Amino acid sequence: MGSSPIKIAMIKVYTGGTFDLFHSGHVNLLKACKKIAGPNGITIVSLNTDEFIEEYKGRKPICSYEERKTVLEGCKFVDVVIENIGGVDSKPAIEMANPDFIVIGTDWAVKDYYLQMGFTQEWLDQKDITLCYVPYTAGISTTDIKKRLS
Repeated sequence: MGSSPIKIAMIKVYTGGTFDLFHSGHVNLLKACKKIAGPNGITIVSLNTDEFIEEYKGRKPICSYEERKTVLEGCKFVDVVIENIGGVDSKPAIEMANPDFIVIGTDWAVKDYYLQMGFTQEWLDQKDITLCYVPYTAGISTTDIKKRLS
């Protein structure tokens, strides 16, 4: 009797953001993404463009898109970096990544993440995507780092 090989599904985890002034909070988020993806899975980061950041936040990031991308690609918890091609509408980047999970920090639990990302729970259900919250790292942010410098 022949045996067929066991197929192990590759889990794809998506997260996105600006990742300016890369810090321990970013590392903790990406480490959680990698843990959810598992040893055979991949973590995909959708990186905001400089133009979108300036439009959304009213100021340019300190580090350019290419600089931020290089840092993310050097992080052992990140497998792929893609451009957030949709700006305020994250659906195009999410569809390009085709993830099983979207992972965000618990700081978004008190905000309207669905409105921010431009999707609904029904859209996630249609795409068979699960939204996961991971603990937010308190006491560190790009804003905090900027304050330390002044």
